[in-house]
Amino acid sequence: MASEVKTGSLSEELQLVSFHIGEEEYAVDILNIQGINRMVEVTKIPNSPDYVEGIINLRGTVIPIIDLRKRLGLPRKEYDKDTRFIVVEIMHKVIGFIVDNVHEVLRINKNLTEEPPHMVSSVDSEFITAVGKLSDRLLILLDIEKILTHKEKEELLNMSVN
Repeated sequence: MASEVKTGSLSEELQLVSFHIGEEEYAVDILNIQGINRMVEVTKIPNSPDYVEGIINLRGTVIPIIDLRKRLGLPRKEYDKDTRFIVVEIMHKVIGFIVDNVHEVLRINKNLTEEPPHMVSSVDSEFITAVGKLSDRLLILLDIEKILTHKEKEELLNMSVN
């Protein structure tokens, strides 16, 4: 029984997209990502939560755009040439998350990750699934599904139009 667990954990590989928000490097599972795009003009929506930048038309689909810095409680930063939005699907709807820059696509063995300490970064630990220990840096793995509460997801989904 112990050998089954050991074999499974040694062979499991994570494929991640890493990005920066401020000085911290984060990553999400590549299977959650539908695309990575340069920033475009965002249409503001009156009375939307402060972390919602607005909506855009992405290839015929109107999607809400969330500033991940604001959502994670970090200070706002002006967009620049490196700013990107990562397109993800949550509850069968498409949403964009603004990040400072996208760093790389990488593969790491799951055994190089561990549960996050309670105060791993300036980001609320409920959004963090694990910390990846790479040779030269730490990578904070975010859970895209937990970044928004159920109520927030419902509100955003009402902004989306297919």
